[in-house]
Amino acid sequence: MITLELARCSGCSRCEVHCSFFHSGKIGRSGARVKVVKIESIGIDCPVVCQQCQERYCTRCPEKAIEIDALGQVIVSPTLCTACGTCEIMCPIGAIELYEEIPHVCDLCGGDPRCVKACTLDAIRYEPEVTERVSLKEFNKGSRNLNPEEKRVRYALASAQGLRDEWISERRG
Repeated sequence: MITLELARCSGCSRCEVHCSFFHSGKIGRSGARVKVVKIESIGIDCPVVCQQCQERYCTRCPEKAIEIDALGQVIVSPTLCTACGTCEIMCPIGAIELYEEIPHVCDLCGGDPRCVKACTLDAIRYEPEVTERVSLKEFNKGSRNLNPEEKRVRYALASAQGLRDEWISERRG
């Protein structure tokens, strides 16, 4: 499972670049399976990537084109997928998005995540031994009518709230 340490993220987007290049041979945010959300107004940069949630909303694919592999990662079958967008709609945090008619979601790079290798600040970690899955039930409420970017911003704001509270508390001393 990919875990995040928001206090360490500088927003450099190395994770996006390496992810995109590994999967497509091209550099570009659109092709990345991890997306860094930058919220300049509050000084937060938050990588958003599949959390391998308990609910596995993306597996509700009507074509059965999405399955969970041995490492717990999401695998999309290009032969079964019809690009209907159900997976994109169902993911409450915007971690799966259609790009060029293909759902892009973290597949853990087969167990060797390139985003983790690229992050020199240790903001993104791969912890294969983590078996307790995160619940995204709270994010599912009210997320259906949002596009993936809006979902990512919503998730980033919620994820960063504890860190922001800590910073404010430290500042007030």
